[in-house]
Amino acid sequence: MKILRNLLKIKKNLQLQEKYWRGRWSIALLFAIVALMEFTTPSDYVFGYLYTGPILLANSRLSRGVKLQITLLAAALTLLNLFFPDRETIALATAANRSIAVMALGVTGYLSDRNQQYETAIAQTKAQLQSQQKLASIREDFVSTLSHDLKTPMLGAIETIKAFQSAKFGDVTPSQQKVLATMARSHKITLQLVETMLDVYRNDTEGLKLKLSPVNLAALAEEVIATMLDLSAARRVYISMSYGESDFRRSLWVNGDAVQLERVFVNLLTNGINHSPRGDKVEIVMESYPNYQVVKVIDSGLGITAEELPHLFDRFYQGNSDRQAKGSGLGLYLSRQIIEAHGGIIWAENKLPQGAVFGFRLPATPAYETSLSIANTPS
Repeated sequence: MKILRNLLKIKKNLQLQEKYWRGRWSIALLFAIVALMEFTTPSDYVFGYLYTGPILLANSRLSRGVKLQITLLAAALTLLNLFFPDRETIALATAANRSIAVMALGVTGYLSDRNQQYETAIAQTKAQLQSQQKLASIREDFVSTLSHDLKTPMLGAIETIKAFQSAKFGDVTPSQQKVLATMARSHKITLQLVETMLDVYRNDTEGLKLKLSPVNLAALAEEVIATMLDLSAARRVYISMSYGESDFRRSLWVNGDAVQLERVFVNLLTNGINHSPRGDKVEIVMESYPNYQVVKVIDSGLGITAEELPHLFDRFYQGNSDRQAKGSGLGLYLSRQIIEAHGGIIWAENKLPQGAVFGFRLPATPAYETSLSIANTPS
């Protein structure tokens, strides 16, 4: 096998050398033809422009030094024809024509050299981009595979902890129950992170596939709040819910994927709880408009710096300020993927005098709300 590779390498080198010498002989032949035409005709006939052929041929085959030598030789031969073979008085027009021809040869050599430099730079940039794309593809495949393979042992660990909590392996003391609950909560958080990573890469490569149906955002928010009471209690952060300028409960219907939209609520609420001071609150504001529904999650943290604001929903972005809690930088990115897949928009802004607002807007489905209210009206 090694011998075959060496033979192929030798063959390739021979082909390159053959191409190199064939190019040199072609350039020499063209030079000879043009020089013959120049020096066998009166000086009034300027054939020096034809030296551009050898110059352009050398541009793609020879080094910059050799190309410069060829250009200078062409210019010298063009000017030499003023004095040889004719020794008559040089006409001003003939000298001007040959000077113009020399300038044209110089410009041709310069432009052809610069063009080759551009082509070389473009080829190098293209190779770098292809290398970066290949590296990114390998990295994404690795992360996707790793995330997928981590789910099974994580699920097994969670089920084992549940078995200990239910005393299937013997009696469990209250203090042990607290330890097991902490372990279970930690494993669930890790599992959520793994699933988020897997979903993010799957969405980037395959697109987010939605199972659309009428969804009441207000009811969905209430369900998510109920599941996050343990986290808010641990952080000593109170979660409240309001309906904008109205104090009355209302429905905010959209055509969406309830499972995916629930993840958006979880991500935004978790973000708000993690960045709110202890003893403060996170508020969910639901606003209904004729053509769209708006949800805002408002915290009382330190706010967002101007440098961070444009990058909050970028993948793996964690920020540099004191506001940012340590995390994967994927929750907000996944939320953006989900909202944009629903045809909506998601944004973040500062709240005065302190805090931040993370909100999203989705197209409303008032027709479903109207038909539902009519169906529930007693006859």
